[in-house]
Amino acid sequence: MDRRPFVYIMASRRNGTLYTGVTSNLPCRVWQHRTRATGGFTARYNVHRLVYVEPHETMEAAIVREKQIKEWQRAWKLRLIESVNPGWRDLAEDLNR
Repeated sequence: MDRRPFVYIMASRRNGTLYTGVTSNLPCRVWQHRTRATGGFTARYNVHRLVYVEPHETMEAAIVREKQIKEWQRAWKLRLIESVNPGWRDLAEDLNR
């Protein structure tokens, strides 16, 4: 996977706690969440499953989209995830392919 900006959503489980973030190195960032390397929200609430990924052309566009999604109601976020990942499969399995 190339180093480009991504908006991503992590979950603790299906319909569990959600975290929305932005990064230019998705494999590294997912690893940080999984290993609790940076502590914080995802470590505290065991949010480790990558359930949504959205690539962007620029970091600025990704940041705008991240902020937009963070303001959404929870139901909208769940619909967004299920529109592309109805089984809530851990998409991190595909990162190193």
